Amino acid sequence: MRTRFLTKTFVVTLSVLISVAVFADGRTPLRAKNGIVASASEIASQVGVDIMKQGGNAVDASIATAFALAVTWPTAGNIGGGGFMVYHGEDGHATTFDFREKAPLAATERMYLGLDGLVVDNSNHRSLLSVGVPGTVAGLYKAHETLGSLPWADLVAPAVKLAREGIPISWELYSGFQRNQSFWDQYPSSAKVFLKADGSAYEFGDTWVQPDLANTIELIQNEGRDGFYKGKNAKMLADFMRENGGIITEEDLEKYEAVERAPVRGTYRGFEIVSMPPPSSGGVVIIEMLNILEGFDMASYGHNSAQYLHLLTEAARRAYADRAEHLGDPDFNEGMPLDKLLDKDYAATLRASIDMDKASVSSETEFANIYESEDTTHFSVVDKDGNMVSLTYTLENGYGSRIVAEGAGYLLNNEMGDFNAVPGVTNRSGQIGTPPNLIRPEKRMLSSMSPTIVAQGGKPLFAIGSPGGRTIINTTIQAILNVIDHDMNIAEAVEAPRIHHQWLPDVTSFEGSGFSEDTLIIYEDMGHEVRARGEQGTAMGVYNDRDAGLFLGGSDSRAGDGAAVGY
Repeated sequence: MRTRFLTKTFVVTLSVLISVAVFADGRTPLRAKNGIVASASEIASQVGVDIMKQGGNAVDASIATAFALAVTWPTAGNIGGGGFMVYHGEDGHATTFDFREKAPLAATERMYLGLDGLVVDNSNHRSLLSVGVPGTVAGLYKAHETLGSLPWADLVAPAVKLAREGIPISWELYSGFQRNQSFWDQYPSSAKVFLKADGSAYEFGDTWVQPDLANTIELIQNEGRDGFYKGKNAKMLADFMRENGGIITEEDLEKYEAVERAPVRGTYRGFEIVSMPPPSSGGVVIIEMLNILEGFDMASYGHNSAQYLHLLTEAARRAYADRAEHLGDPDFNEGMPLDKLLDKDYAATLRASIDMDKASVSSETEFANIYESEDTTHFSVVDKDGNMVSLTYTLENGYGSRIVAEGAGYLLNNEMGDFNAVPGVTNRSGQIGTPPNLIRPEKRMLSSMSPTIVAQGGKPLFAIGSPGGRTIINTTIQAILNVIDHDMNIAEAVEAPRIHHQWLPDVTSFEGSGFSEDTLIIYEDMGHEVRARGEQGTAMGVYNDRDAGLFLGGSDSRAGDGAAVGY
């Protein structure tokens, strides 16, 4: 029988992966009395903690951490990209900040297509035309205006110092620079940053100094939002675009605004789910999946049993299909049926369509999902008062477009690739052309980023999120289930092995450890197609253990430079 043969092959593949993958023992959480930052960079986490030691709150710490990541974690930390922040105060106040990139004013629906109707030379991912108007600086500045406590300049200062004085080249940085060597060779402005003055590569242990980035962040330190969106930096970026075939102008930058939005909310077994609304799809899909799964006794099936994974897959299959059909930028899609998608009665109808013993089929006539890079970064923060921030931001691909703005020192995103590039064309290979996410000037592209805070009794309990493109949603919901249904601590929850299914392609990917052969055989015999993959996401979480009077932090060991730091 085909399924059993594939399972044996798959298990062999898993065994190979297990033999070469080294997972640190990260299942014991960090415990701290006054606050924790869990991020992909230990240096950046320490910067956030230092801000809290100076009296800063969770928002202050998140701003400082984000700017530090722009220096220490260039694969995704940024000032040239965008993202989302979810805040939940100990007083019950919750809000979100949307600083997703926008399409430039000159963008058009068919801007990437040739006469044959196909995308020309992957230009929506690999050119200056792929760059969306950056939102990170505006978003952090808006969050500071609304909820910050320490002076803005104090929060940005550590990043300036790191860029000017230099940081050690870690193994993660070294390997990332090596993987992208061909891009540095293509773009002189990038080579100036990522190669030594003599054109040679940085070696593990070298000191990496970024003077142009230090100057740009110093402008932001002194002038706030305007230091990026007006004046010297805006002109420098617009000139670089004009001279090299890009379309972002000084007007695009001056017009960009971050938006404070009400979070999407749901409940799961008495816990409150507070997450990011569109143009992030994460919050809606997570709540829809949890609503479906709430009707099953998930804990009784056992963690990562075949039955458990089957139900998780079927919930994802249905929610991801809704994602593709309905979600996009709310400022351009007034008719999005969010109330329906978040409704428990609607979830009950979807739940009723699930066969407990047999996989559904993802129809080719339904909606597929376009590519979304897995190179993003997430961090979670809790301060001494119990206020929490969950923040995910990105350049899209690892190192974004790989293009550094000449003289500015920072990488530019390639987020325009998250729009539906070919209107009206949806196929089984994963291309989607549905209207909610077509390109429009000043429109924000749909995202899977899922910064989420779980609360109890109106008070934040834990913050969670992950990078990983389309897998972000599944990584985040599995961490939530691990805590609520399986009584894992926050570190165990982010370390546990994960799966991913996204409606189309109709295949479930399994991380290369943690799943027994029997589980895989039973799961495949239900009709699921499977494949092995490497690591899925790098989740970061913080938890308020009110009974112990301590905060707990979990930094996913899949992130080589990551750490939860507390005090």
